[in-house]
Amino acid sequence: MLKVETSPDYPVEEGHYLRGNDYSPVAVATILIYDYGKIPKEIEQLVRIGVEAGAALSGTIQTENIGIEKMVCNIIGNPNIRYLVVTGPESPGHSTGDAIISLLRYGIDERKRIKKTKAPTPYLFNLPVEYIERFRSQIREVFNLLNRGTPDLIRKAVWSCYQESPVKFENYTLYDIGAYPEDPIRAKLTWRVTNPVAEPKDNEERRQKEELQKKMEMIRKRLEEKKGNQ
Repeated sequence: MLKVETSPDYPVEEGHYLRGNDYSPVAVATILIYDYGKIPKEIEQLVRIGVEAGAALSGTIQTENIGIEKMVCNIIGNPNIRYLVVTGPESPGHSTGDAIISLLRYGIDERKRIKKTKAPTPYLFNLPVEYIERFRSQIREVFNLLNRGTPDLIRKAVWSCYQESPVKFENYTLYDIGAYPEDPIRAKLTWRVTNPVAEPKDNEERRQKEELQKKMEMIRKRLEEKKGNQ
């Protein structure tokens, strides 16, 4: 069975996660609806259980844009990860879990918006398309345990993914299929966009924004000229 080593600086993107066995074929993403300083023990327990059960990475994810971008970077940096467990309470404001599942199932459109998701701002502006498509190809299956991820269920999901022989988990037949047959990608966010909510969502919005910027620049120059003539 093919397994590969990760780079010395893996994982490249910081976040609220624990690192487990790099050769494990599964990662666990727990949706976070709380501020980082107010994370309840139940959520911390789910993160810890993911690693203790054998996951390569287990952590929280808060937003449907930059949060997902960071997760994509860390997963494509480890080709051994082929499965993703999404759990925790779904975010009523961000619909982050729905966005992750929709990304893997349907991809993105020409505006880098995740298709068929309920999330309000599911734009992945800081990732090249090839990173996104690698993520979608590398992850063989995503398990939707939103709002029902008990500790025992998460343990069973993770355990099922690294078995040598096929086992049943709910409606899935799972086993360790080995690493994705391409090199790790050392992916870092471009940070070109730090506030996806404020970005233009189509050509008309972009045109309006550019016109406003031009007008503001003209006003600025006139004010400077006026001060220079005083």
